Amino acid sequence: MMRLNKFIAHYSTYSRREADVAIQKGFVKVDGEVQDNPATQVDEQKSKVYVSGKRVAPSDIVTVIAYNKPKGELVTKKDPRGRKIIYDTLGHKFRHFIPIGRLDYATEGLLLLTDSSVVATILMNSDLERVYKVKIKGPVTEVMEAAMKGGLELDDASAGGHELSKVTSMSFAPFFAYRIEKNTPKYSILKIGITEGKNREIRRFFSHFGAEVADLKRLSYGGIELNNLPEGKTRFLERSEYTSVRGYVDQVTKTDKQRENFKKRKEDAIEKEKEKIKSDTEQLKNMEADKDKRRRINKVKNRLSEILKDDD
Repeated sequence: MMRLNKFIAHYSTYSRREADVAIQKGFVKVDGEVQDNPATQVDEQKSKVYVSGKRVAPSDIVTVIAYNKPKGELVTKKDPRGRKIIYDTLGHKFRHFIPIGRLDYATEGLLLLTDSSVVATILMNSDLERVYKVKIKGPVTEVMEAAMKGGLELDDASAGGHELSKVTSMSFAPFFAYRIEKNTPKYSILKIGITEGKNREIRRFFSHFGAEVADLKRLSYGGIELNNLPEGKTRFLERSEYTSVRGYVDQVTKTDKQRENFKKRKEDAIEKEKEKIKSDTEQLKNMEADKDKRRRINKVKNRLSEILKDDD
């Protein structure tokens, strides 16, 4: 199930705010009924949603694009401060596409977007490898390398985070891979591979060691490469890239369905056992009631026999 405003924003060119307005003005029908509450729950596969008489529905064909995000763009639908957002560059054609993860304002490079909320959610929460090129101020130290190899636990990971961020502690998994391309007292350049996408994870990691990240660029995500895609431009995935993405999504979806089926079978078995216990309990009660009834009947019979004997 999904909120109505989110459904419209995902499967049309409407933004979330525009969807809210359309709903509140009575332009939206769900299964033939006008809905004026943006929080109304709809079934992605079964509900029939119309906005101003036009059907809004998920497409069976999933599209994923690669975008070379420049520095100075926010990955959001709208910024209250009026700063530039990715959709200013992407244009109306990709307005309804969902970012797979985020790159902060000062980070550039590969950003994947899709028109499928399911694909976006699965890839966002995946452990697929993300490769970055990082430039830090100062040298790469032995302590840094030990943390890259073994992971890191921080009770205070505020350094490197946004000033308004509520994130405090953070766990950093070992880097999937890393290579030091330049190491000098003034600055260093590394290529790193991580399998998480936490809030400003890389900036927080290096800031813990007093090394400010001067430049950060994502080069690949789950095997999909930025390559020579010009800054501010997009491309559709190649056939082999689509095959890889679909294979991963199908694998996760299949696993999830297996878990759901197992859970359902387990719940059904528990319910059957409860029903059996309830039935057995009722049966025992009835049997006890019958025994008690028979005892009372026999008692009456015996009493009558005694009375008849006395009369004789």
